[in-house]
Amino acid sequence: MHGPHELTGMALTALAALAFGLAMTRIKQPAVVGYILAGVALGPSAFALVTERESIALLAELGVLMLLFLVGMELSVSTFKAVWRIAAITTGTQILVSVLATYALSFVFDWPIGLAILLGFMFAVSSTAVAIKMLEDVGEADTNVGRITIGILIAQDLAVVPMMLTLDAMAGAGISALGIGRIVLSLAVLGGLIWFLGRRGSLTLPLASWIEQRRELLPLAGLTFCFAAAALTGLIGLSPAYGAFLAGMVIGNSRHRETVLHQIEPIQSILLMVFFLSVGLLLDLAYIWDNLGMVLLVLFVVTVAKTGLNIAILSALREPGTRAFLTGALLAQIGEFSFLLAAVGLSAGLITTEDHPLLVAITVLSLATSPFWLALARRLHRMALLGITSGREIMRILSGNQAHLVLDAYDTTSRSLLRLAARARRRPFTDESGADETGPETDADSPASAPRRRAPRLGESLMSSNQPGRARPRGPGDHQDS
Repeated sequence: MHGPHELTGMALTALAALAFGLAMTRIKQPAVVGYILAGVALGPSAFALVTERESIALLAELGVLMLLFLVGMELSVSTFKAVWRIAAITTGTQILVSVLATYALSFVFDWPIGLAILLGFMFAVSSTAVAIKMLEDVGEADTNVGRITIGILIAQDLAVVPMMLTLDAMAGAGISALGIGRIVLSLAVLGGLIWFLGRRGSLTLPLASWIEQRRELLPLAGLTFCFAAAALTGLIGLSPAYGAFLAGMVIGNSRHRETVLHQIEPIQSILLMVFFLSVGLLLDLAYIWDNLGMVLLVLFVVTVAKTGLNIAILSALREPGTRAFLTGALLAQIGEFSFLLAAVGLSAGLITTEDHPLLVAITVLSLATSPFWLALARRLHRMALLGITSGREIMRILSGNQAHLVLDAYDTTSRSLLRLAARARRRPFTDESGADETGPETDADSPASAPRRRAPRLGESLMSSNQPGRARPRGPGDHQDS
């Protein structure tokens, strides 16, 4: 039985995860980012309340299985079929270009081929949780942009399992004939299952009707199916996560999906929280500070390169410019499956314990900064469409409506200083409207005494063209192609 200290630690862990999760959702960030930050706060880099990551390692491994099980359940074959061509070509090109780029860099930085392939895999995948949350925030979840983005995310999730098997096969002396056979077998089973589910429609699972009548057995039945499939694939030499993913696909395309998902979702949420919290425990703040320049440089290059690559691929597939741009920016982050790929690479000996903190740091920062990058990219896109080169307009668009207060304060202050300087030198000062503030008084009935309308400052006609007041108009970048 656990002593009071262990129970206190568990209580603090749950409280920290809840607090950070709530804080992130309040600022419209995914809760998983909060769980990662909670792990950072509890870990050795901050308050060191959890110093032994091994104590939650088993729960974190179960969280990995549940993550893939949940992804499989969320995969709708019928929905994926509608955009499978764009999704498959985009995902395949992303992986190919990423691996070729990191392989080319391996000659510059003297990386082993295993590390180059691992980095290519990690940089190719995006975050399903973060991208879908951003789609909902910008109101594009039910548009063509949303359908294409989700289709690409599904294709990337499907590609993660062969990636894991490839990294496993590269352990030791490299890919063997047996390893290649396992990869081919896994791809064949996955392709066959997708084909079968696409033709068959909704399945009826054995004993499902009997279990549905006993609600208390449903969560246990779902977990049993997940862990049994994981154990079976593990016994035949494939990844247990692969089996969990297949089990999720079967249930997700059955008539019992909603019932099972509703019952086991609370358990999934807890295990996923533990998984992302364990990732936060790995984040080394001292390492980030000591290597801040390298971390930020890699993060910037990967984010910009992924955005540009996604836009180029979708444009080549004849997608409209605004749709390609928004989809490319939505998929710019490094996904949560990169944690799993990094862990597989570490266990396979493809990376060292010195390399692992860098990969974790880049992935965490990519997830956390993705919404800000999307907002910045959309505003830069709007500037390009409007052909704006003025510094004032650039500041207005990049900063949003909040910039009005800053710019108005700047105008008022600068005009007051110019008046004071003119009076101190005893010479007339003419403001922007051309009125001489120190000139002679005029007759009240003369036309010169009538109040003059000040010419609009640079950009004010743009900012007030659509509605009265100082509200910012919606530019072309705000109206995404649906």
